[in-house]
Amino acid sequence: MIDLTISIREDSNAPEHVFRLLSLDGKPAAGTTVPQPVAALAAVERFGADLFFPKPGPPRLCTQQYGGPQVAVVTGTFHGRTVHSTFTRTDGCEIARWKAMAPLLGGTAA
Repeated sequence: MIDLTISIREDSNAPEHVFRLLSLDGKPAAGTTVPQPVAALAAVERFGADLFFPKPGPPRLCTQQYGGPQVAVVTGTFHGRTVHSTFTRTDGCEIARWKAMAPLLGGTAA
């Protein structure tokens, strides 16, 4: 079961937009409000474990590029595990994380 709340701001002065993704038996469930529920659920199932619960490892080398001021916070549960994950676009690694979860964050995967 998946029960995630997504809070997104375009920048620090912008209004917050809140969406929800609920799944039951591998399908979006009633109460889901993300714009693309099937694509969002597919992205979460494919990348969620790695992005919500990253394993410790050596430091990553990230390109120093700026993708924008957007910030998204994802909270809730993912297959019984508590999620509290922040997504930004502040460098190449963070942009890649954002793109992987784009359907959940209100966009399309690149």
